Amino acid sequence: MDPKVVALYDEYTHAPLPRRTFLERLATLAGGTAAAYALLPMLENDYARAAIVAPDDARIAVERVPIRLPGGEMRAYVAVPRDGPAKRAGVIVIHENRGLNPHIEDVARRVALAGFTAIGVDMLNAQGGTPADEDRARGMIAKVDRAAAIADLSAVVDWLRARPDANGRVGTIGFCWGGGMANALAVAVPSLDAAVPFYGVAPPSADVARIRARLLLHYAGNDPRINAGIEGYEAALKAAGVAYTAHVYEGTEHAFHSDTAGARYNEAAAKLAWTRTIAFLQSVL
Repeated sequence: MDPKVVALYDEYTHAPLPRRTFLERLATLAGGTAAAYALLPMLENDYARAAIVAPDDARIAVERVPIRLPGGEMRAYVAVPRDGPAKRAGVIVIHENRGLNPHIEDVARRVALAGFTAIGVDMLNAQGGTPADEDRARGMIAKVDRAAAIADLSAVVDWLRARPDANGRVGTIGFCWGGGMANALAVAVPSLDAAVPFYGVAPPSADVARIRARLLLHYAGNDPRINAGIEGYEAALKAAGVAYTAHVYEGTEHAFHSDTAGARYNEAAAKLAWTRTIAFLQSVL
């Protein structure tokens, strides 16, 4: 797909642009309104595909659990393996700027299959929870109070450690907006054991020395908005002696891991990144 089209969609989803403005500009790039609408299914998320692990998979148990947080109560999506050790690590799955959607719930189920207690958090909880309308969700993300969100995520770390089936270790995986929050959580909670941000905004360099978690950083090759921060982040991590590994998946777009993301999904890179992620979490946690 034309990189200009992908860049426009990235601007639409992250600036964000009003949908009407996005469609007008897409029509210009595509050569007409009909061509623009033909491109939409290849750009927008198709959550009907978000079931690599079915919700009723017999190997796991899933439920929506109320968790008391500083900012109120969140009904989080929790998935646990039915077999395996009685005590296991917890992994927080932090969504992108569309909220807790079917894809993120599917990712939580994948994490549970790997032997962890997985919790998909809804960081739009304070605004009534994730809506079905993606445009509305993106607008809500812009209103999230960052300090309050970090406080809530810190409380989720404590909640996971307090479970009777917990082994005391906690990690996090975050995507896009959630990748930036995974980085921020590693700064805010030095007791966090592991963080895996996918194409996440780097934290301020001055804060990096507070990180004690081990990091696995995934980046798309064609993602200038996020990748502008890689060099500074790595320099700060090295200066602080933080254990980390970074991978840049050449030729991929932002959101390459999401199998619901149309043309931006890159199957080979997604599978490689996921294999690395699970191996990393199993090693650290």
